[in-house]
Amino acid sequence: MTNHHAHQFELGTDGPKVIVVGLDGSDSSFRAAAYAAGLARRQRALLAVVYVQPVMAAGAAMGAPVAGTTDAIADELVREIRDATERVKGVFDVRWEFHTFHGDPYSGLVKAADELRADAVVVGASEQAGHRIVGSVAVRLVKAGRWPVTVVP
Repeated sequence: MTNHHAHQFELGTDGPKVIVVGLDGSDSSFRAAAYAAGLARRQRALLAVVYVQPVMAAGAAMGAPVAGTTDAIADELVREIRDATERVKGVFDVRWEFHTFHGDPYSGLVKAADELRADAVVVGASEQAGHRIVGSVAVRLVKAGRWPVTVVP
């Protein structure tokens, strides 16, 4: 019997090397980023902070400045992350990158985790009541079963 999987890359075998965290500006996403930063520091992993920029075709069709608004959100998130890392420099060092993907939050995080070869995904718990019925991004990521997913309240 031959082992045809012998040369395949296996994610997470020596602990996570890349941890993806979704950040959208909500309180729960900032708590998730803080948790993921601690995990990345302890594991000496790269923290990939991901903002999924919404695609709002309907708003754009009505003349709303959608792209400018979501670009401003991404810029503000990067500024907040840089400020936070400067405050803890020398005490709490972690390697990090900021990435922006486009689409709905679930699809954007899946694409990010795939492209960045994530070993783990960290997200904040949904703060929207409707997600208890329809299913949150976190639940959908867990059900995908492709990475360990941590949901931070």
